[in-house]
Amino acid sequence: MTIDFTMSDEQKKLQYDVRAFAENVLKPIVAAADAEPDPLKGFQMTKPAYVEAYKAGIAMCMLPAEYGGGGISCVDLVIAAEEICVVDPGFACTVLCNGLGLMPVAWYGSEEQKQKFLGAATSDPTGEYLGGWTASEPPGNPSGTANFDIPLPRPAGVGLTAELDGDHYVVNGRKYWPSSAGWDERGVNAGTLIVRTDPNVGGTSGLSALVLERDTPGVTYRHLDKTGHRLASNAEIVFENARIPATNLLPGAVGNGDLVINRNFAWSGPVAAIAAVGMARAAYEMALDFAKGNTAGALKPIMGFQNVGYVLGDVAAKIEMGRYFSWRAADYLDKHDQHAELVGAMNKIQVTELMFECVYKCMQIVGVNSLETKNGFGKILREASVLPIYDGGNMGMQRRRVHGILADPLFNPRAIMEDDYVVFGKHHEEIDTIAG
Repeated sequence: MTIDFTMSDEQKKLQYDVRAFAENVLKPIVAAADAEPDPLKGFQMTKPAYVEAYKAGIAMCMLPAEYGGGGISCVDLVIAAEEICVVDPGFACTVLCNGLGLMPVAWYGSEEQKQKFLGAATSDPTGEYLGGWTASEPPGNPSGTANFDIPLPRPAGVGLTAELDGDHYVVNGRKYWPSSAGWDERGVNAGTLIVRTDPNVGGTSGLSALVLERDTPGVTYRHLDKTGHRLASNAEIVFENARIPATNLLPGAVGNGDLVINRNFAWSGPVAAIAAVGMARAAYEMALDFAKGNTAGALKPIMGFQNVGYVLGDVAAKIEMGRYFSWRAADYLDKHDQHAELVGAMNKIQVTELMFECVYKCMQIVGVNSLETKNGFGKILREASVLPIYDGGNMGMQRRRVHGILADPLFNPRAIMEDDYVVFGKHHEEIDTIAG
Protein backbone atom coordinates (compact mmCIF):
# COMPACT_ATOMS: atom_id res chain seq x y z
CA MET A 1 0.00 0.00 0.00
CA THR A 2 1.20 3.51 -0.78
CA ILE A 3 0.29 7.10 -0.01
CA ASP A 4 -0.18 8.58 -3.47
CA PHE A 5 0.96 12.17 -4.11
CA THR A 6 0.35 11.87 -7.84
CA MET A 7 -2.08 14.29 -9.41
CA SER A 8 -4.89 12.78 -11.44
CA ASP A 9 -5.27 13.60 -15.13
CA GLU A 10 -8.09 15.96 -14.20
CA GLN A 11 -5.90 17.74 -11.66
CA LYS A 12 -3.07 18.05 -14.18
CA LYS A 13 -5.48 19.62 -16.64
CA LEU A 14 -6.73 22.01 -13.95
CA GLN A 15 -3.17 22.99 -13.17
CA TYR A 16 -2.36 23.48 -16.86
CA ASP A 17 -5.48 25.55 -17.54
CA VAL A 18 -5.02 27.83 -14.54
CA ARG A 19 -1.31 28.24 -15.29
CA ALA A 20 -2.21 29.27 -18.84
CA PHE A 21 -4.66 31.85 -17.50
CA ALA A 22 -2.09 33.18 -15.01
CA GLU A 23 0.70 33.49 -17.56
CA ASN A 24 -1.28 34.65 -20.59
CA VAL A 25 -4.11 36.75 -19.13
CA LEU A 26 -3.00 37.89 -15.68
CA LYS A 27 0.76 38.34 -15.99
CA PRO A 28 0.69 40.99 -18.76
CA ILE A 29 -1.22 43.43 -16.53
CA VAL A 30 0.47 42.83 -13.17
CA ALA A 31 3.52 45.10 -13.39
CA ALA A 32 1.61 48.19 -14.47
CA ALA A 33 -1.26 47.60 -12.06
CA ASP A 34 1.11 47.03 -9.13
CA ALA A 35 3.02 50.21 -9.99
CA GLU A 36 -0.12 52.36 -10.23
CA PRO A 37 0.09 54.94 -7.39
CA ASP A 38 -3.67 55.04 -6.90
CA PRO A 39 -4.52 51.72 -5.22
CA LEU A 40 -8.13 51.74 -6.38
CA LYS A 41 -7.10 52.32 -9.99
CA GLY A 42 -4.55 49.53 -9.68
CA PHE A 43 -7.25 47.18 -8.47
CA GLN A 44 -9.58 48.27 -11.25
CA MET A 45 -6.88 47.44 -13.79
CA THR A 46 -7.29 43.77 -12.83
CA LYS A 47 -10.99 43.78 -13.68
CA PRO A 48 -10.64 42.42 -17.25
CA ALA A 49 -8.54 39.52 -15.96
CA TYR A 50 -11.06 38.90 -13.18
CA VAL A 51 -13.92 38.76 -15.69
CA GLU A 52 -11.93 36.19 -17.68
CA ALA A 53 -11.35 34.22 -14.47
CA TYR A 54 -15.07 34.33 -13.73
CA LYS A 55 -16.01 33.14 -17.21
CA ALA A 56 -13.40 30.37 -16.99
CA GLY A 57 -14.98 29.09 -13.77
CA ILE A 58 -12.03 30.10 -11.59
CA ALA A 59 -13.54 32.96 -9.58
CA MET A 60 -16.36 30.90 -8.01
CA CYS A 61 -14.73 27.47 -8.26
CA MET A 62 -14.93 26.83 -4.51
CA LEU A 63 -18.70 27.35 -4.16
CA PRO A 64 -20.99 24.28 -4.02
CA ALA A 65 -21.94 22.86 -7.41
CA GLU A 66 -25.63 22.62 -6.43
CA TYR A 67 -25.75 26.43 -6.35
CA GLY A 68 -23.84 26.90 -9.60
CA GLY A 69 -20.29 26.95 -8.24
CA GLY A 70 -17.39 24.85 -9.38
CA GLY A 71 -17.69 22.50 -6.42
CA ILE A 72 -14.00 21.66 -6.56
CA SER A 73 -12.26 20.02 -3.63
CA CYS A 74 -9.99 21.92 -1.28
CA VAL A 75 -7.03 19.98 -2.71
CA ASP A 76 -7.94 21.08 -6.23
CA LEU A 77 -8.36 24.66 -5.00
CA VAL A 78 -4.83 24.61 -3.59
CA ILE A 79 -3.39 23.15 -6.81
CA ALA A 80 -5.06 25.89 -8.84
CA ALA A 81 -4.20 28.67 -6.39
CA GLU A 82 -0.47 27.99 -6.57
CA GLU A 83 -0.42 28.76 -10.29
CA ILE A 84 -2.11 32.13 -9.83
CA CYS A 85 -0.02 33.02 -6.78
CA VAL A 86 3.25 32.51 -8.64
CA VAL A 87 2.15 35.42 -10.84
CA ASP A 88 0.31 37.58 -8.29
CA PRO A 89 -1.04 36.53 -4.88
CA GLY A 90 -3.00 39.77 -4.55
CA PHE A 91 -5.20 38.83 -7.49
CA ALA A 92 -5.47 35.33 -6.04
CA CYS A 93 -6.65 36.92 -2.79
CA THR A 94 -9.53 38.56 -4.66
CA VAL A 95 -10.64 35.10 -5.79
CA LEU A 96 -10.05 33.60 -2.34
CA CYS A 97 -12.25 36.25 -0.75
CA ASN A 98 -15.17 35.05 -2.84
CA GLY A 99 -14.83 31.90 -0.76
CA LEU A 100 -14.19 33.66 2.55
CA GLY A 101 -17.24 35.81 1.97
CA LEU A 102 -19.64 33.21 0.59
CA MET A 103 -18.65 29.84 2.06
CA PRO A 104 -20.14 30.92 5.44
CA VAL A 105 -23.45 31.28 3.61
CA ALA A 106 -23.05 27.69 2.40
CA TRP A 107 -22.14 26.50 5.90
CA TYR A 108 -24.48 28.54 8.11
CA GLY A 109 -27.16 29.98 5.82
CA SER A 110 -30.74 28.88 5.24
CA GLU A 111 -31.71 27.20 2.00
CA GLU A 112 -33.38 30.41 0.88
CA GLN A 113 -30.20 32.39 1.57
CA LYS A 114 -28.08 29.88 -0.32
CA GLN A 115 -30.35 30.04 -3.32
CA LYS A 116 -30.38 33.83 -3.26
CA PHE A 117 -26.77 34.75 -2.55
CA LEU A 118 -24.82 31.78 -3.91
CA GLY A 119 -27.07 31.60 -6.94
CA ALA A 120 -26.46 35.27 -7.72
CA ALA A 121 -22.71 34.88 -7.22
CA THR A 122 -22.49 32.09 -9.77
CA SER A 123 -24.83 33.48 -12.44
CA ASP A 124 -23.62 37.02 -13.07
CA PRO A 125 -23.68 37.62 -16.85
CA THR A 126 -21.14 40.45 -16.52
CA GLY A 127 -18.61 38.26 -14.68
CA GLU A 128 -17.87 41.11 -12.26
CA TYR A 129 -19.48 39.65 -9.12
CA LEU A 130 -17.37 39.93 -5.97
CA GLY A 131 -17.86 38.28 -2.59
CA GLY A 132 -16.51 39.87 0.58
CA TRP A 133 -15.34 38.90 4.04
CA THR A 134 -15.74 41.62 6.67
CA ALA A 135 -14.41 40.79 10.11
CA SER A 136 -11.33 42.85 11.05
CA GLU A 137 -11.56 46.20 12.80
CA PRO A 138 -9.21 49.21 13.17
CA PRO A 139 -6.44 49.25 15.78
CA GLY A 140 -6.92 51.33 18.90
CA ASN A 141 -7.47 51.15 22.62
CA PRO A 142 -9.70 49.27 22.85
CA SER A 143 -10.17 47.99 19.33
CA GLY A 144 -8.72 45.57 16.82
CA THR A 145 -9.90 42.04 16.17
CA ALA A 146 -7.20 39.51 17.06
CA ASN A 147 -8.83 38.86 20.45
CA PHE A 148 -12.32 38.67 18.97
CA ASP A 149 -13.27 35.84 21.35
CA ILE A 150 -12.25 37.62 24.57
CA PRO A 151 -14.80 36.68 27.31
CA LEU A 152 -15.65 40.28 28.18
CA PRO A 153 -18.52 42.54 27.08
CA ARG A 154 -18.08 45.52 24.80
CA PRO A 155 -15.89 47.59 24.43
CA ALA A 156 -13.49 44.63 24.53
CA GLY A 157 -13.41 42.57 21.33
CA VAL A 158 -15.49 43.21 18.24
CA GLY A 159 -16.97 46.71 18.34
CA LEU A 160 -19.36 46.68 15.38
CA THR A 161 -22.85 46.43 16.85
CA ALA A 162 -26.05 45.23 15.22
CA GLU A 163 -29.29 46.05 17.08
CA LEU A 164 -32.57 44.55 15.93
CA ASP A 165 -35.14 47.21 15.03
CA GLY A 166 -38.27 45.70 13.55
CA ASP A 167 -37.34 43.74 10.45
CA HIS A 168 -33.85 45.25 10.16
CA TYR A 169 -30.60 45.29 12.09
CA VAL A 170 -29.20 48.76 12.71
CA VAL A 171 -25.41 48.51 12.41
CA ASN A 172 -22.90 51.01 13.78
CA GLY A 173 -19.12 51.05 13.96
CA ARG A 174 -16.11 50.52 11.74
CA LYS A 175 -14.33 47.70 10.00
CA TYR A 176 -10.75 47.84 8.76
CA TRP A 177 -9.02 45.49 6.28
CA PRO A 178 -12.17 43.77 5.00
CA SER A 179 -11.58 42.06 1.70
CA SER A 180 -13.00 44.60 -0.70
CA ALA A 181 -14.47 48.02 -1.31
CA GLY A 182 -15.71 46.66 -4.61
CA TRP A 183 -14.71 47.91 -8.03
CA ASP A 184 -15.94 51.44 -7.26
CA GLU A 185 -15.93 51.86 -3.45
CA ARG A 186 -19.61 50.93 -3.23
CA GLY A 187 -18.89 47.53 -1.73
CA VAL A 188 -18.84 43.99 -3.03
CA ASN A 189 -22.04 42.39 -4.31
CA ALA A 190 -22.53 40.37 -1.12
CA GLY A 191 -20.47 38.89 1.68
CA THR A 192 -20.31 37.85 5.30
CA LEU A 193 -20.18 40.56 7.97
CA ILE A 194 -19.23 39.69 11.57
CA VAL A 195 -21.25 41.78 14.02
CA ARG A 196 -21.88 42.00 17.76
CA THR A 197 -25.54 41.23 18.27
CA ASP A 198 -25.18 41.14 22.06
CA PRO A 199 -22.77 43.77 23.45
CA ASN A 200 -23.31 42.60 27.01
CA VAL A 201 -21.55 39.25 26.69
CA GLY A 202 -18.15 38.07 25.48
CA GLY A 203 -17.00 37.14 22.02
CA THR A 204 -17.78 33.44 22.26
CA SER A 205 -21.50 34.11 22.56
CA GLY A 206 -22.17 37.68 21.47
CA LEU A 207 -21.13 37.52 17.81
CA SER A 208 -23.24 36.68 14.75
CA ALA A 209 -23.00 37.04 10.98
CA LEU A 210 -25.05 39.07 8.52
CA VAL A 211 -24.88 39.16 4.74
CA LEU A 212 -23.81 42.67 3.73
CA GLU A 213 -24.95 43.68 0.26
CA ARG A 214 -23.65 46.30 -2.14
CA ASP A 215 -25.02 49.86 -1.82
CA THR A 216 -26.48 49.30 1.63
CA PRO A 217 -27.56 52.76 2.91
CA GLY A 218 -25.42 54.08 5.74
CA VAL A 219 -22.28 52.21 4.66
CA THR A 220 -19.26 54.03 3.20
CA TYR A 221 -15.98 52.61 1.89
CA ARG A 222 -12.39 53.80 1.56
CA HIS A 223 -9.90 51.72 -0.40
CA LEU A 224 -6.65 51.19 1.56
CA ASP A 225 -3.16 51.78 0.17
CA LYS A 226 -0.82 48.86 0.94
CA THR A 227 2.80 47.81 0.41
CA GLY A 228 1.88 44.27 -0.59
CA HIS A 229 -1.10 42.56 -2.24
CA ARG A 230 -1.75 45.85 -4.02
CA LEU A 231 -3.92 44.07 -6.58
CA ALA A 232 -6.31 42.92 -3.87
CA SER A 233 -8.85 45.36 -2.49
CA ASN A 234 -8.96 46.08 1.23
CA ALA A 235 -11.03 48.80 2.80
CA GLU A 236 -12.05 50.85 5.75
CA ILE A 237 -15.83 50.53 6.09
CA VAL A 238 -17.91 52.90 8.23
CA PHE A 239 -21.43 51.98 9.35
CA GLU A 240 -23.68 54.84 10.45
CA ASN A 241 -27.13 53.53 11.34
CA ALA A 242 -26.89 51.17 8.40
CA ARG A 243 -30.00 49.05 8.04
CA ILE A 244 -29.51 45.43 7.02
CA PRO A 245 -32.55 43.18 6.60
CA ALA A 246 -33.04 40.72 9.44
CA THR A 247 -33.51 38.06 6.76
CA ASN A 248 -29.78 38.46 6.04
CA LEU A 249 -28.86 36.99 9.43
CA LEU A 250 -27.22 33.59 8.93
CA PRO A 251 -29.23 31.33 11.27
CA GLY A 252 -26.40 28.90 11.99
CA ALA A 253 -24.12 31.76 12.96
CA VAL A 254 -26.35 33.37 15.62
CA GLY A 255 -24.14 33.62 18.70
CA ASN A 256 -21.51 31.67 16.76
CA GLY A 257 -19.72 34.41 14.86
CA ASP A 258 -16.57 33.35 16.69
CA LEU A 259 -16.81 29.88 15.17
CA VAL A 260 -17.41 31.38 11.73
CA ILE A 261 -14.14 33.31 12.05
CA ASN A 262 -12.18 30.29 13.22
CA ARG A 263 -13.60 27.94 10.58
CA ASN A 264 -13.15 30.47 7.78
CA PHE A 265 -9.51 31.18 8.56
CA ALA A 266 -8.83 27.45 8.91
CA TRP A 267 -10.46 26.81 5.53
CA SER A 268 -8.29 29.48 3.92
CA GLY A 269 -5.11 28.39 5.74
CA PRO A 270 -3.86 26.04 3.00
CA VAL A 271 -4.58 28.68 0.35
CA ALA A 272 -2.48 31.27 2.20
CA ALA A 273 0.21 28.62 2.64
CA ILE A 274 0.24 27.69 -1.04
CA ALA A 275 0.42 31.41 -1.90
CA ALA A 276 3.66 31.50 0.07
CA VAL A 277 4.84 28.43 -1.82
CA GLY A 278 4.07 30.25 -5.06
CA MET A 279 6.12 33.27 -4.00
CA ALA A 280 9.07 31.12 -2.95
CA ARG A 281 8.81 29.15 -6.19
CA ALA A 282 8.94 32.34 -8.24
CA ALA A 283 11.98 33.60 -6.32
CA TYR A 284 13.72 30.21 -6.51
CA GLU A 285 13.29 29.84 -10.27
CA MET A 286 14.60 33.37 -10.82
CA ALA A 287 17.57 32.84 -8.48
CA LEU A 288 18.42 29.49 -10.06
CA ASP A 289 18.41 31.06 -13.51
CA PHE A 290 20.59 33.92 -12.26
CA ALA A 291 23.08 31.54 -10.62
CA LYS A 292 23.49 29.54 -13.80
CA GLY A 293 24.09 32.60 -15.96
CA ASN A 294 26.21 34.98 -13.86
CA THR A 295 29.82 34.72 -12.73
CA ALA A 296 29.92 37.56 -10.14
CA GLY A 297 33.42 38.25 -11.49
CA ALA A 298 34.66 34.65 -11.19
CA LEU A 299 35.57 32.45 -14.17
CA LYS A 300 32.42 30.34 -14.07
CA PRO A 301 28.77 30.85 -13.10
CA ILE A 302 28.22 31.02 -9.36
CA MET A 303 26.05 27.89 -9.53
CA GLY A 304 29.33 25.99 -9.48
CA PHE A 305 30.16 27.19 -5.98
CA GLN A 306 29.15 25.04 -3.02
CA ASN A 307 27.41 27.74 -0.99
CA VAL A 308 25.12 28.71 -3.84
CA GLY A 309 24.23 25.11 -4.58
CA TYR A 310 23.62 24.31 -0.93
CA VAL A 311 21.39 27.33 -0.33
CA LEU A 312 19.30 26.75 -3.45
CA GLY A 313 19.06 23.04 -2.67
CA ASP A 314 17.70 23.84 0.78
CA VAL A 315 15.22 26.28 -0.71
CA ALA A 316 14.03 23.72 -3.27
CA ALA A 317 13.48 21.15 -0.51
CA LYS A 318 11.57 23.59 1.68
CA ILE A 319 9.28 24.52 -1.22
CA GLU A 320 8.43 20.83 -1.62
CA MET A 321 7.80 20.56 2.12
CA GLY A 322 5.50 23.58 2.03
CA ARG A 323 3.57 22.33 -0.98
CA TYR A 324 2.93 18.88 0.46
CA PHE A 325 1.89 20.22 3.86
CA SER A 326 -0.57 22.48 2.03
CA TRP A 327 -1.93 19.52 0.07
CA ARG A 328 -2.20 17.56 3.30
CA ALA A 329 -4.09 20.32 5.10
CA ALA A 330 -6.45 20.68 2.14
CA ASP A 331 -7.00 16.93 2.07
CA TYR A 332 -7.85 17.06 5.78
CA LEU A 333 -10.46 19.74 5.03
CA ASP A 334 -12.00 17.55 2.33
CA LYS A 335 -12.20 14.58 4.68
CA HIS A 336 -13.71 16.46 7.63
CA ASP A 337 -16.56 18.59 6.30
CA GLN A 338 -14.26 21.55 5.63
CA HIS A 339 -13.18 21.75 9.25
CA ALA A 340 -9.44 21.93 9.96
CA GLU A 341 -9.14 24.45 12.76
CA LEU A 342 -5.92 22.83 14.04
CA VAL A 343 -4.28 21.56 10.84
CA GLY A 344 -5.22 24.60 8.78
CA ALA A 345 -3.68 26.94 11.35
CA MET A 346 -0.50 24.87 11.67
CA ASN A 347 -0.16 24.78 7.91
CA LYS A 348 -0.60 28.52 7.46
CA ILE A 349 1.77 29.41 10.28
CA GLN A 350 4.67 27.19 9.38
CA VAL A 351 4.59 27.44 5.59
CA THR A 352 4.11 31.20 5.30
CA GLU A 353 7.01 31.87 7.68
CA LEU A 354 9.28 29.26 6.11
CA MET A 355 8.64 30.51 2.59
CA PHE A 356 9.40 34.12 3.56
CA GLU A 357 12.83 32.94 4.63
CA CYS A 358 13.23 31.13 1.30
CA VAL A 359 12.47 34.29 -0.67
CA TYR A 360 15.10 36.20 1.25
CA LYS A 361 17.67 33.43 0.76
CA CYS A 362 17.09 33.65 -2.99
CA MET A 363 17.70 37.40 -2.83
CA GLN A 364 21.00 36.76 -1.06
CA ILE A 365 22.07 34.50 -3.93
CA VAL A 366 21.34 37.22 -6.47
CA GLY A 367 22.86 39.87 -4.23
CA VAL A 368 22.39 43.58 -4.65
CA ASN A 369 20.86 43.11 -8.09
CA SER A 370 17.81 41.62 -6.39
CA LEU A 371 17.00 45.12 -5.15
CA GLU A 372 16.50 46.58 -8.62
CA THR A 373 12.81 46.93 -9.31
CA LYS A 374 12.97 45.45 -12.81
CA ASN A 375 14.26 42.13 -11.47
CA GLY A 376 11.06 41.46 -9.54
CA PHE A 377 12.43 40.27 -6.22
CA GLY A 378 11.25 43.36 -4.37
CA LYS A 379 7.65 42.70 -5.30
CA ILE A 380 7.97 39.05 -4.32
CA LEU A 381 9.39 40.05 -0.93
CA ARG A 382 6.56 42.52 -0.40
CA GLU A 383 3.97 39.89 -1.26
CA ALA A 384 5.63 37.21 0.88
CA SER A 385 5.69 39.55 3.88
CA VAL A 386 1.89 39.83 3.75
CA LEU A 387 1.17 36.14 4.10
CA PRO A 388 2.19 35.50 7.74
CA ILE A 389 0.37 38.66 8.82
CA TYR A 390 -2.99 38.58 7.04
CA ASP A 391 -5.81 36.05 6.87
CA GLY A 392 -5.91 35.60 10.62
CA GLY A 393 -2.41 36.70 11.63
CA ASN A 394 -0.02 33.97 12.69
CA MET A 395 0.73 35.86 15.90
CA GLY A 396 -2.73 37.36 16.23
CA MET A 397 -5.02 34.35 16.20
CA GLN A 398 -3.65 31.34 14.32
CA ARG A 399 -1.16 30.28 17.00
CA ARG A 400 -3.72 31.02 19.70
CA ARG A 401 -6.17 28.58 18.07
CA VAL A 402 -3.49 25.88 18.05
CA HIS A 403 -2.65 26.68 21.67
CA GLY A 404 -6.30 26.40 22.71
CA ILE A 405 -6.66 22.94 21.21
CA LEU A 406 -3.34 21.62 22.51
CA ALA A 407 -4.20 22.85 26.03
CA ASP A 408 -7.36 20.71 26.08
CA PRO A 409 -6.81 17.85 28.59
CA LEU A 410 -8.52 15.48 26.13
CA PHE A 411 -6.37 16.44 23.13
CA ASN A 412 -4.80 13.46 21.38
CA PRO A 413 -1.30 14.45 20.20
CA ARG A 414 -1.44 11.67 17.60
CA ALA A 415 -4.76 12.79 16.14
CA ILE A 416 -3.34 14.44 13.03
CA MET A 417 -0.98 11.57 12.35
CA GLU A 418 -3.95 9.18 12.57
CA ASP A 419 -6.14 11.47 10.45
CA ASP A 420 -8.72 11.77 13.22
CA TYR A 421 -11.17 14.65 13.30
CA VAL A 422 -10.00 17.24 15.83
CA VAL A 423 -13.18 18.99 16.96
CA PHE A 424 -12.88 22.70 17.66
CA GLY A 425 -15.38 24.15 20.12
CA LYS A 426 -16.00 27.27 22.14
CA HIS A 427 -14.10 25.78 25.06
CA HIS A 428 -10.94 26.02 22.95
CA GLU A 429 -11.32 29.79 22.57
CA GLU A 430 -10.46 32.73 24.83
CA ILE A 431 -7.05 31.33 25.81
CA ASP A 432 -4.63 34.16 26.66
CA THR A 433 -7.07 36.86 25.55
CA ILE A 434 -6.76 38.54 28.94
CA ALA A 435 -3.19 39.60 29.68
CA GLY A 436 -1.83 38.15 32.91
